[in-house]
Amino acid sequence: MSKKTSKLDLLVRVRYSNPLPAPPCPPKLLDIPTDPMRHAAPEFLDSIVNATPVPMIVDADCGMPLDLSVYESLWEEDADDSELNPDPLRLPKSDPRDAFLLGDIVSAPTPYTNGQHSGPSTSAPLAHVPWLRKTEYISRDSSQRSNTQEPKHIITANIDVSRAAQLRDIEASFTACNENFELASLRHPTKPNVTAVESYEVFPNADIWANQYDLFKFSERPGDRAPDIEDPRLDCAILRPMKTEHDSFLAYYLSESDQAAYDFKEMRRALAPYEVSAEEEETIFKFIRDYETVKVEQEVPNEFLLVLHDGDPPQDLDDLLDEKEQKAPRRERGAYYKNIERKMTLKKKRVNDLDKYEDKWDRIRMTHAVMSTEEEDEREEALAEVIDPNFLLIRGDADADGEEDDGAIIAGTLVV
Repeated sequence: MSKKTSKLDLLVRVRYSNPLPAPPCPPKLLDIPTDPMRHAAPEFLDSIVNATPVPMIVDADCGMPLDLSVYESLWEEDADDSELNPDPLRLPKSDPRDAFLLGDIVSAPTPYTNGQHSGPSTSAPLAHVPWLRKTEYISRDSSQRSNTQEPKHIITANIDVSRAAQLRDIEASFTACNENFELASLRHPTKPNVTAVESYEVFPNADIWANQYDLFKFSERPGDRAPDIEDPRLDCAILRPMKTEHDSFLAYYLSESDQAAYDFKEMRRALAPYEVSAEEEETIFKFIRDYETVKVEQEVPNEFLLVLHDGDPPQDLDDLLDEKEQKAPRRERGAYYKNIERKMTLKKKRVNDLDKYEDKWDRIRMTHAVMSTEEEDEREEALAEVIDPNFLLIRGDADADGEEDDGAIIAGTLVV
């Protein structure tokens, strides 16, 4: 027999080996030896017996009848109540053998039932067997035993939350960032080779603070163009909210051509914010497709719009006397931020013939209009949060009633 054949023979013999176990009980008229150790011991049912409550049948008074008619002080106003309120000094002393009854009740550990705890219990510490466990399990068990044996006593210190203390702590944080700040001493928490190059003071962006920004993520690139092809229409698209009887979604519009998108963006760059040109030509946007929202996040604390600005150049005397330059204040060097209101994930909506809505638009002819009085008032109210120094003092009553301050102003230092 060859070496290969012997291995195959051994493999086949092990694979198809199926020995039958001995029968558990000997059949009639046939004597088969049975090991008595295979039977369960009586102690096997102890855990079930201990977990089963013992029923008790008692009377309506729970075995302690109490007749209140004997005490006259319960029914008469001027009766003697010494029987109900005896003098503690005259009470008989308890027997020392009954002293354990006055102690705290310690619940015994409940045994396991079918592999699970039938009630609250305190598990005993596991035996230390280093050759049966991994290192992380040993360290975890040792830490648990140390925490159990040596409880830590946490001392809560009194914290001053007065207005003067808060102002003092805020001023101290600015001192630590400005006076004792060294760029070379900064280290990245996870990347030791990354060093800081510049630092910027963080300010709220007052130019766009009154606007509300939402972050949209598409499951694929919109516009029906390959990812390697430039599409200038994407940064000036229109998302129009739509609603039917059973669903709500967003209609997506793009400009008819790339040149129309370039002209639209160039026209907006030539004008100041919130300024409308009298000679503005309408821009036509055509319908592309409908998108449905997959996920909506109402709070986006870790993502925001950030603009790093190196500061405006110093103004000349002629520029200071110019009225137009006085309307636009000089911007300091810093990092200007604006928070994001919501974050949405979009995907293509399937075309459903049953969806009927009358206000579907195939084309949008868009021009800019002058803001109304209500819109200007709303914008000024939003800007007061970052422009008016007394904004928090004015809203003190609202904050005292428990309302949240959604637009918290952040000031500090940004390191890049």
